[in-house]
Amino acid sequence: MAASSKPGARARARARRLTLQGLYQWQLSDALPADIIVQFYANQNTKDTDTDYFEELLRGAITGSDKLAAAFTPYLDRPPTQLDPIERAILLLSTYELSARPDVPYRVVLNEAVELARKFGAEDSHKYINAVLDKTAAELRRSERAAD
Repeated sequence: MAASSKPGARARARARRLTLQGLYQWQLSDALPADIIVQFYANQNTKDTDTDYFEELLRGAITGSDKLAAAFTPYLDRPPTQLDPIERAILLLSTYELSARPDVPYRVVLNEAVELARKFGAEDSHKYINAVLDKTAAELRRSERAAD
C-alpha cells in the first residue's frame, strides 16, 4: 500500500506526521495499532505518504513503547507520565527510528522531531525534544555520533 515504489523524504515526513497523530490517538484511547491504521486510511488523505513507513513506525512505537520510553526517560526532567501527549508521541516515534532504523541518519531523526514539535507542540517544546533526543541518540547511535 506504499505511495510509490521509492518514497522520498517528503513522503516519509508525511508518514511521521500521521504516526504522530496515531500515537496521540493511541495514548488517549488505547486503541490497537491495526484499528488506528484502518481508521486513518478511511479518514486521512494518505496520498504522497509512505504508508509502509507509517505502518512500521506506528506499530513499532506502540508495541515497543515501554522499551522506547526506557531509552529516553533518563534524559527527562519529569516522569514520562507528566509529558504532554504530543511530546511523548514525538519521543516514542523518534526513539523508535533511532533504535530500529539505522538507515535513517540520527540528524534526520532529530530534525524531523524538532519540526513536528514546532508544528504540533507547545511553544518551546521543540527545544525540549531536541535536548532529550540528542542525549538519546548519543546512547543509541554511539558509532554514528562518533563518526561525526
